[in-house]
Amino acid sequence: MNDTALTFAVTQPEAEQTETQKVYIVLSQTGTVLSRILKLYTRAPYNHSSIALSKDLDVMYSFGRLNPYNPFVGGFVQESHAFGTFKRFKNTRVMVIEADVTPEAYAGLCTHIRAMLNTRTEYHYNYLGLLLAAIRIHRAKRNCYYCSEFVKAMAVQAGVEGAEAIPAIVKPMHLLRVPHRTVYVGKLRDYPPFRRPRVAASTV
Repeated sequence: MNDTALTFAVTQPEAEQTETQKVYIVLSQTGTVLSRILKLYTRAPYNHSSIALSKDLDVMYSFGRLNPYNPFVGGFVQESHAFGTFKRFKNTRVMVIEADVTPEAYAGLCTHIRAMLNTRTEYHYNYLGLLLAAIRIHRAKRNCYYCSEFVKAMAVQAGVEGAEAIPAIVKPMHLLRVPHRTVYVGKLRDYPPFRRPRVAASTV
């Protein structure tokens, strides 16, 4: 898989299909110049966020750089330890949390993200919103997000408890305010599912 491919795959155990579903929020610190600048400002351990639809984290979704070597062109991206920015920055540290959603809300989120993938050129990185957030000014624009804005919007879309109460000027660490279970903390490359034989994903 590469970072320009339009793919949408979800791995879910069959036994869970009619039970409570889960979404995964991934907070990360890559070591890019922008992430280091943000860390100086926020004094937070994580300054990027993504959302995943399955625990294996084969594919995560966020707003970030379209090319791992060019920080000035951003948009809606698929992320993975196997390609893109996370592959380039191999010492990326992450915190992975898990939140419960209903099967109906989960299906709706899958449909919404699939639709975004199919129209991904219509989405843009909210550079101005990110800059204004530093002086506590909220700037929202249709189809325009920075990473934590997007993850919050998807959490609200999925009906994650407490997501609507997250501040409009949202930082990645604010996402920890939703009820959750911590799945993993450490280097992304050492995430346990990456280090054992994989079960093939089912294409949705």
